Amino acid sequence: MALKIIGAGFGRTGTYSLKLALERLGFEPCHHMAEVIGNPEQVALWTEVVNGRPDFGAIFAEFGAAVDFPAAAYWREIHEAFPEAKVVLSARDPERWYESFSQTILPVVTDRSAWPDHAKPWFEMVEAVVVGKALGGRTDRDGILAAYRENVEAVRRLEKEGRALSFAASEGWAPLCGYLGAEVPAEPYPRTNAREEFFSALKAGLEAEA
Repeated sequence: MALKIIGAGFGRTGTYSLKLALERLGFEPCHHMAEVIGNPEQVALWTEVVNGRPDFGAIFAEFGAAVDFPAAAYWREIHEAFPEAKVVLSARDPERWYESFSQTILPVVTDRSAWPDHAKPWFEMVEAVVVGKALGGRTDRDGILAAYRENVEAVRRLEKEGRALSFAASEGWAPLCGYLGAEVPAEPYPRTNAREEFFSALKAGLEAEA
């Protein structure tokens, strides 16, 4: 299966809602961190990516789309591997994104004292992906926001060439379906993965890995 959609939006920009939306439109299954946590094979493959030995063909062999971290940190490299794939940026106001990110993903990947031994390979990989790659090693507020805005601008340059889409979940189905040439579903655009759901999913994934 060739990857058809590459999500460039950082985690906490509505990526799980986008996953559900893409699967509803037929681009399934959609790769997301939910498919990585608790999956030793995926963790090992992404660790190889971090170490400069990517095998995106193996990672996405069974997927029609990919959103969220870790894929979002490597969307440029993945696009080189799948040049026909369409890039989609799940957009969110930078300040609101930082508020959410700084209370969810950031403390999870930077507080090493809280990492359980059985899940250290996953935590080490995610720290390298999020902090090392996506944020360029920056963990201060200004640096994180700068990395976020740089990522958005990179996608929007592609969008000007007609090679990407930047849209917010609040816009509903229309922009996404128009870009993908898909019929607009009758049901509302998915809304999910609030902060409490984030931590519940993380806990469930870590327990599955134990």
